[in-house]
Amino acid sequence: MAESVVRRRAALRVLGRLAGRLGGALFVLWAVASITFFAVRLIPGDPAQAVLGGPGSQASPEALAAVTAEYGFDQPVIVQYFAQLGRLATGDLGRSYALNMDVGPLVLSQLGGTLVLAVLSLALAWLLALALATWSTRGGLVAARVATSLEIVAAALPHFWLATSLIVVLSIWLGLLPPISTGGVAGLVLPVLTLAIPLAGFLGQIMRESLLTALESPFVLSARARGESERGALWIHALRHASLPAISLSGWAFGSLISGAVVVETIFARPGLGRTLLGAVTLRDVPVVIGVVMIVAVAYILMTLLTDAASRLVDPRLRLS
Repeated sequence: MAESVVRRRAALRVLGRLAGRLGGALFVLWAVASITFFAVRLIPGDPAQAVLGGPGSQASPEALAAVTAEYGFDQPVIVQYFAQLGRLATGDLGRSYALNMDVGPLVLSQLGGTLVLAVLSLALAWLLALALATWSTRGGLVAARVATSLEIVAAALPHFWLATSLIVVLSIWLGLLPPISTGGVAGLVLPVLTLAIPLAGFLGQIMRESLLTALESPFVLSARARGESERGALWIHALRHASLPAISLSGWAFGSLISGAVVVETIFARPGLGRTLLGAVTLRDVPVVIGVVMIVAVAYILMTLLTDAASRLVDPRLRLS
């Protein structure tokens, strides 16, 4: 009897946690959709002109009136807002004003390139951060100072400056890599480096401090007392615990990489959500802007859930709690 009560309570806790996560995800999507809708509406210009090709289209007053009535631009903004939320609730992202095509297929066709760029950049940032953290903690005072300086400088580098510098050095001076994305592996190197280096500096600082703390923790001292080598104490015991803060921040880092893709994809002429979003904002293409932002929000939520699961996998204490 007591065992069944315990199981029922555990199941209720799990369901409560899942309901909380689902509610939080829905709130994030609502907030993103609302902020994006009103932010785009604040851009100067007539949305009816955007549908007809922009201010340079020289559309007639009759055409503007017809488009205004068709798209409901003559309705109050609050009515347009709730109509937009209603369409999003049914999974309808609308139709692009500028391209005259459904937003869903348009956004999904650009999603793959941005996800590849973000995932590869995150993986490279982790490798660089791990290398800097382990070198700074085990390489002596000089290595610690050099690694710390590299982390600080890397974390402060703007994406546009770093991208330009990499193009000048690796493409123009040395001729090693193409300056724009060519669709192959070589065209990915410079965009990935541009996104990964600043993130590696940030993750490296966090991982180094956590690693120093973990190396002085009782469980590592106990492992050393049992005859564990310094390398084993580092790689088997300390590093797993030191990686927890960086794992928790990987969800935020993924979102940062997606936002950085706007700059990187534009500079390297790489197709993706970043260039699509920039073009849609320029043309006041509200459905495309909202569609891109919503897809990015969903990807961010999924990445946050994955990082939470990874944290529980690495740290048994989280699973027990």
